[in-house]
Amino acid sequence: MPLKKIKISLFFTYLSIWVYLSIDPLFFDDWLLENLLVFVAVPLILIFNKKYNFSLESSIYLFVFMSLHAVGSHYTYSHMPFFNELKEAFGFDRNYYDRIVHFLFGYLIFIPLMELLLKNGIKKSIAIWFAFFMIVSFSAFYEIVEWLATEVTNPDLGIAFLGAQGDVWDAQKDSALAICGSVLGIMRGIYVKNR
Repeated sequence: MPLKKIKISLFFTYLSIWVYLSIDPLFFDDWLLENLLVFVAVPLILIFNKKYNFSLESSIYLFVFMSLHAVGSHYTYSHMPFFNELKEAFGFDRNYYDRIVHFLFGYLIFIPLMELLLKNGIKKSIAIWFAFFMIVSFSAFYEIVEWLATEVTNPDLGIAFLGAQGDVWDAQKDSALAICGSVLGIMRGIYVKNR
């Protein structure tokens, strides 16, 4: 199947997932806040794809991350049912869905970022480090946005959006996991040919 058809299939599959999960989310106001990312990211992904033609690997990574985010925004990251069951079964102190998605953000977004840099003529060694620093910056920026949203909105909405689940170090742990994911991305990126 040609790459263009695969990308179109991925896009419409994601759109179907997003529409389905936008129906009756657990907390609508939180869903709306979480989807501000989608309203910015999806048009940017489409623009960058048109200009730079993402590889199949990057397209799949973007699809997986955006789909995971759609699930997280439907249930809120701290109430994802499957991870609630894991929490109960293993006696965890929290629902770990948000931590896994932060880690996967670092990994899954790394390759598309690196690919965009390579397609702009940046040397691979520099592209790898620049993509790493972009992940670190995006992660820190997102944690700041969560904090500001918590300060500006009503307390219940802010706490649902923040998803700290009582952990005062939640933002630092989330950023650390994104960094760990991007380190794994660096290892993968070393083997990616200039595209």
